[in-house]
Amino acid sequence: MTTLGAMHVRLLVAGLEACVRFYRDTLGLEQTLDAGVYAEFRAGDAVFGVYRRDLMAEVVGSAGKPALEESQDTVALIFAVDDVDAAYRQLQAQGVTFVVGPTDREAWVLRTAHFRDPDGNLIEINTPLHR
Repeated sequence: MTTLGAMHVRLLVAGLEACVRFYRDTLGLEQTLDAGVYAEFRAGDAVFGVYRRDLMAEVVGSAGKPALEESQDTVALIFAVDDVDAAYRQLQAQGVTFVVGPTDREAWVLRTAHFRDPDGNLIEINTPLHR
């Protein structure tokens, strides 16, 4: 069997420009590539990309299917932060609307907060409860 190499996350989005601005300007991720229909960012050691959903649908033969259906989330981006409450206040000041504010999740041993990007993707910031 072939050994899999490094992995990165790519979100397929309808609003590419809004998502690029959000991840670069609001979340402060370092943008490492801008290819017009695809953008890439560095988030710590991870590579994170956004690509136009309609173009990927053409590649994989699903262009004739509905783009979105109302459903529960199937993916969440998780970012570790030093202080959830400080990050929450900073992001709110930048116009981010949270779906759940800072909350202790004892079972997860994390303090978390949740919000969405301009395309509706769920994002969690967290920090350990007990350091």
